[in-house]
Amino acid sequence: MSQDGNSVSRRRFLSAAGTAAATAALAGCTGGNGEETTTEDTGGADTTETESTDGGNGDDNGSPQVLRYGRGSHSPTLDFQNSTSGEVAKVTEQLYDTLINFEPGQSTLTQGLATEYSLEGQTASITLREGVTFHNGEEFTADDFVATYRRFVDSDYEYYGGDDYVSAYGPFTLGAWIDEIQVDGDYSMTIQLTQTYAPFLRNLAMFAAAVHSQAAIEEYGTDLNKNPVGTGPFQLENLDDANELIRLSANPDYWGDGPNVDEVVFVTIGQNSTRAQSLASGELDIIDGLGAQSSIQVENASNAELVRTEGINIGYMAFNMASREEFRDKRVRQAVSYAINTEAIVNEIYSGFATQASQPLPPNVLGHNSDLDPYPYDPEQAQSLLEEAGYGDGFSFELATFQNPRGYNPSPIQTAETVASNLGDIGIEVDINQQSFGPFLEYTAQGRHDACFLGWYTDNADPDNFMYVLLHPQVEEDQLTEGQDWVSFDTEGYNTSNRSAWANQEYMDLVEQGQSSYDEAERESLYNEANQIAHDEAPWVYLDYADELRGVSSRVSGFQIAAISGPYLNLVSLE
Repeated sequence: MSQDGNSVSRRRFLSAAGTAAATAALAGCTGGNGEETTTEDTGGADTTETESTDGGNGDDNGSPQVLRYGRGSHSPTLDFQNSTSGEVAKVTEQLYDTLINFEPGQSTLTQGLATEYSLEGQTASITLREGVTFHNGEEFTADDFVATYRRFVDSDYEYYGGDDYVSAYGPFTLGAWIDEIQVDGDYSMTIQLTQTYAPFLRNLAMFAAAVHSQAAIEEYGTDLNKNPVGTGPFQLENLDDANELIRLSANPDYWGDGPNVDEVVFVTIGQNSTRAQSLASGELDIIDGLGAQSSIQVENASNAELVRTEGINIGYMAFNMASREEFRDKRVRQAVSYAINTEAIVNEIYSGFATQASQPLPPNVLGHNSDLDPYPYDPEQAQSLLEEAGYGDGFSFELATFQNPRGYNPSPIQTAETVASNLGDIGIEVDINQQSFGPFLEYTAQGRHDACFLGWYTDNADPDNFMYVLLHPQVEEDQLTEGQDWVSFDTEGYNTSNRSAWANQEYMDLVEQGQSSYDEAERESLYNEANQIAHDEAPWVYLDYADELRGVSSRVSGFQIAAISGPYLNLVSLE
């Protein structure tokens, strides 16, 4: 970095970016949906008590309008650089802004803190919005973005978050792609990339690419996880971890649309059915985390409606090839895929709120290969493949699963039991290891699992966000063993979001070509081919693509359900 602070180079922090990726945990991103009953009591607050402290919703005596958002899990941090969790993103999206936004409910890009943006070759040009202030009163300038970026990826920066603090988003969102940032005054930046990289502008719209105040970075350091300072439509009023409540108040100086309510309260209620009851009784205004039974509850409520849209996500079971020799044989992985009745899981356990998956990319993302079908339920074919691979007598392995339901897996325990039953029919014994979500993420990020359930909600609707983020090891070529299609979790710089430890060179080459091409037709062809390989090689059992479901009170107007980003609570009004 130059003495005047107007240029920051990638070369000095490459090693730090790799370490961050190796130590961070995958959180399935923007999700956190649930099932009818959960095996874990989240200790959520009593919403009746919450309502009594809110002072009502915009009645005639001038009480504040309070929007109450019910969800299944609390946010463990309020720093978007400290987590990959969707529960974190739901709140930080209200507190912080990104340079570029997604149009609510769409995948198209629009202005955010940047009013103009372009990408040509390896150069991104950004013009910033003037007159924007942070919650601490500081004016937003290009220096804030540079400080935010360096805090995320540059170990030489005095205020770098630290390898144990920053999440895996640092490298694959910004760090691996930015070579240098040139600042020209307060409101103009030129970003030089390390290569042509098609998703870059979309990456700038991801929740993890939001902007901290430089002054707040220098004042709070990692304590920003409890003291967020953004430019967003709401600001933190109260963080009550003990009762799992977060109260936000309207930012009167917000530069954008809204906010249209005085306060937002995030309420944690662990069971879906209880959350749905709270919506129906008027104690909550919007809820997520809906499975079959709770969705019916919402549909039957006289004062609420079920809002549904096609999701952009994938639910899967990852084979850890680094842990189990059996899983290094693709015939075994294929056998397990044939043996698990994913059609029954989707239709009977998930009650038709999802469709069977066939590949890493959901159907509504560029590069999804429509010629691929899900693995059919075929125990005879599974048994034949096991015998061919030398495991005709079966074997045993541990299946790690989260207890907390997610939208892509609303009934994780029942799904795990179904998998165990299906595989038992072909002589494979499954030991189910249930964990709460936080410990589960750490356990699997360390590669301690044999196999595990996980899933992913898109951050930017680009195929790279699935194909590279989840199934590319992101290590240097000389770290790979020739002829081996897996890599150890302790490899320097390893991408722990790749829970299967898969390292197929042909697949990796195609995905890297897809990153570097700006031709949409070429990208589609490359990802089609990469999905074919991923389907055939089966590093995952492809489970489902899930719909997005929300319960919304009839007194709410302006709510826009979104498969990317959001929730857009600044647009919501209460009648």
